[in-house]
Amino acid sequence: MSGKVVLAGGTGFIGQYFEAEFRKLGYDVVIISRQSGHIAWNQQSEIVEALENAEMVINLAGKSVNCRYTERNKREIMNSRLETTRILGNAILSCQSPPALWFNSSTATIYRHSEDRPMTESTGEIGTGFSVEVAKAWEQAFFEFELPHTRQIALRIAIVLGPGGGVMTPYQNLVRYGLGGKQGDGNQRFSWIHVDDLFHIILFLQERTGLYGVFNCSAPSPVTNRELMAAMRQAMGQKVGLPAPRWILELGARMIGTETELVLKSRWVVPNRLIKEGYMFRYGRLERTLQHILQ
Repeated sequence: MSGKVVLAGGTGFIGQYFEAEFRKLGYDVVIISRQSGHIAWNQQSEIVEALENAEMVINLAGKSVNCRYTERNKREIMNSRLETTRILGNAILSCQSPPALWFNSSTATIYRHSEDRPMTESTGEIGTGFSVEVAKAWEQAFFEFELPHTRQIALRIAIVLGPGGGVMTPYQNLVRYGLGGKQGDGNQRFSWIHVDDLFHIILFLQERTGLYGVFNCSAPSPVTNRELMAAMRQAMGQKVGLPAPRWILELGARMIGTETELVLKSRWVVPNRLIKEGYMFRYGRLERTLQHILQ
């Protein structure tokens, strides 16, 4: 394969993985990022030039939600997603030969807290609260663009697991220090996806030119928090894991500058559309995923 791929917000954990994999396939990879050495978000003409004749653009940009939800952080979380999406959409409108495909990140957190049933693209119920408002506004900004020559797909991404980064690091630390028991009551669902599957889903959807709209990107077998922590302990050879009741989590979250929602919200999300279209997950089970990442 050879062609051009544009990664917007491509310097984070997922972006770095994607860049390496696309280069292995022979793609020319162009990155838009706030970090120096790449095209900056305020360089409109360079962004348009990068998008010209690209096979696809993948937007992963947005301030991390791993922070306290202060008014300032909330503004930055929201604006960083809406602004980058609008910059890309306007740049695509300015292209002579626009990219054939635009993937925009969204989040599986768009669905309500669910311990009673799984959420699919067609039957999932949209939740309430700040992170849901962000997800809704983000998808709205994306689908507001009417692009006759560019297919648009929003990826409702679950928690991404992979070697060398992402959420694995804090979970590994908890287990390492004997704190890898259930969090809260342990019944909340944990929907996840291996970063390698996320990459292959993009290649899969690229080939199927009739598909567009919203796709849940999560492994087909979500687990409870209790099962997640047990699997982590087993993969790391740690016998003991003290549970963390909600009040301890609230305290700890304040100390390390994050929100308990990241751990306590029950995300029960299944990838109905991908399964229906025939996507075969490389990492469908958590145990195998953790073995691969931690070995």
